[in-house]
Amino acid sequence: MDATSTEEVVAQLRAALEGVGIVLPSLRVDPVTGASEEPFALVALGRCNVRTAVRLADVLRACAPEEALRARVREANRESERARSRTGTPG
Repeated sequence: MDATSTEEVVAQLRAALEGVGIVLPSLRVDPVTGASEEPFALVALGRCNVRTAVRLADVLRACAPEEALRARVREANRESERARSRTGTPG
């Protein structure tokens, strides 16, 4: 990951989504975990209307074949688990 803070990750995600025509108005750093001592705060994707949800689903389907997307998600989950185990952060 290129970003060094959760705020930077949120900014990168916002820019990437906007690049494909999607705006999640509630996208933000989760205020509870962002204020905690945890090294990685959660990203709150928030709520969106049905049109935005349909657009997001369409973009995700078009970006990667289904199995390739699943493989990328599994790898991201493994990386996250490895990072948590290195820092001793509970899942």
